[in-house]
Amino acid sequence: MFRTLLRHVGRYRTAAILTPIFILLEVVFDVLIPYVTSWLIDYGINGRHLPSVYRYGGLMLLMAFMSLAMGILAGRFVAYASTGFAANLRKAMYRNIQRFAFSDIDKYSTAGLVTRMTTDVTNIQSAFQMILRTSIRAPFSLVSSIVMCFIISPKMSLIFIVAAVVLAIVLAWAISKAGALFTRVFAQYDVMNRAVQENVSAIRVVKAFVREDYENQKYELAARGLYRLYVKAERIMALTHPVMNLVVYGCIIAISWLGAQLVVADQLTTGQLTSLFTYVMSIFMSLMMLSMIFVQITMSAASAKRVTEVLNEVPDIDNPDQPDHVIPDGRLDFNHVSFAYKGGSGEYALHDIDLHIQSGQTIGVIGGTGSGKSSLITLVSRLYDVTIGSVHVGGKDVRTLDLTTLRDTVAVVLQKNVLFSGTIAENLRWGNADATDEQIRHACHIACADEFVEAMPDRYNTRIEQGGTNVSGGQRQRLCIARALLKKPKILVLDDSTSACDNATDATIRQRLQTQLPAMTRIIIAQRISSIKDCDRILVLDGGRVSGWDTHDNLLKTNSVYQEICAIQDEDHGDFDKPQS
Repeated sequence: MFRTLLRHVGRYRTAAILTPIFILLEVVFDVLIPYVTSWLIDYGINGRHLPSVYRYGGLMLLMAFMSLAMGILAGRFVAYASTGFAANLRKAMYRNIQRFAFSDIDKYSTAGLVTRMTTDVTNIQSAFQMILRTSIRAPFSLVSSIVMCFIISPKMSLIFIVAAVVLAIVLAWAISKAGALFTRVFAQYDVMNRAVQENVSAIRVVKAFVREDYENQKYELAARGLYRLYVKAERIMALTHPVMNLVVYGCIIAISWLGAQLVVADQLTTGQLTSLFTYVMSIFMSLMMLSMIFVQITMSAASAKRVTEVLNEVPDIDNPDQPDHVIPDGRLDFNHVSFAYKGGSGEYALHDIDLHIQSGQTIGVIGGTGSGKSSLITLVSRLYDVTIGSVHVGGKDVRTLDLTTLRDTVAVVLQKNVLFSGTIAENLRWGNADATDEQIRHACHIACADEFVEAMPDRYNTRIEQGGTNVSGGQRQRLCIARALLKKPKILVLDDSTSACDNATDATIRQRLQTQLPAMTRIIIAQRISSIKDCDRILVLDGGRVSGWDTHDNLLKTNSVYQEICAIQDEDHGDFDKPQS
């Protein structure tokens, strides 16, 4: 896990190496100052020798200045290294998430991924900074101070050894108990962030149904869960501070009592006793820092595990070793395809689908909710891989094709497509970054988007708000169709992507696709019979199986499922998914 994380230090490795060096130099000067102080007291003040006061005082001033300089340099380099390390981690996670297949995304919630890239990486950054600076300084300062104590008085130094053992036992117990709790804390962060994300993204629905109180209760429940876990963990870690204070003051009392006896017996000087008090505070400050390090590392270990999971996630779908970059046409073949979602119920969403579509054909797909329509199209652009059988595009198995080539060849327009913040032209150029203004206008004409875009004050430079909230659902769908057309695909899949358009606009889009792009294969998934009845062939899905595969007229004569759909729509002029009494 830590090896995976440290690989992402990258170009900040030099700063990470220099930080401990400057920290060690800083500690050296800090440790020597109390020792020189004992000379100042014994030879200068007690000896009433003013030149010694000036000499040792000047030496202490120089050491203090050098310690300050080393500390400043260490702080600068550690800030540079830790911030850069966190930035590299976020970039690496983001790049890997972009490679995820849909099956990989299914393993993580959106809120969970956001928490890992923000809170978890911040925890790792804090731990990395503490490791580079405090975890180097504290042990070295601790050991150096103990060594100096042994040099001054071996008998007095035994007090520190006993105290250090007591504190080590307490810290080990606290870390073992709190570690598991911090792991649960960050899982609860995901729950809380999920509640926030769902509420904000669906705020219109929440207000329309007046469910603010319910959402408040849901968030409060998640927040209270986080609060309880944090209190338990912090309550355990808080025990270390009173124990440490008890040990520190105990040592001060012991040193005062024993040191006074040694001074009276001329076995210890006043300056040495003063230095011992300074060293004892240094020792326990080091122990205090070590306890903070253990707390931070205990918290960050859970974060490190969660971040490493994302970094090490191997996408289920990736380019083959020697990908094929040539797709000659828009032929589409499903060869006895069965498909089940990973992590789902284990049941097949599609069963033995065997279809063969010629390039340039227009195919309609219809079926009830859960019949497998959307599952079928995700296999074409290889957003998922088939479980059994194979899918061929242009006569070639999609698993042998270059992913970029395949997904440029197959354009999918979903019912709930997304527009991004920016101008209309910028959104359309997602389909083709080099598209000319004329190509953009032509794509919008085919998608019937030009009529409303031209009516806007800034036309194609009109700004789209995040999520396309300043355009209607039908306008958003037509812009997404135009965006897909700019890819110049050989296969275009419209997944109920004209559902928000009126019948006339729907018909116009289909007619323009047919006449102006005749070589392109068109797959139209729809709920309305009117949207697909003129297709070359219609696929009727029922429970993930092929129920019918024929023309509209023939299906009306031979297929009971299709007959029922038509009858319901003729009777109710609505969605055939309407429950029947």
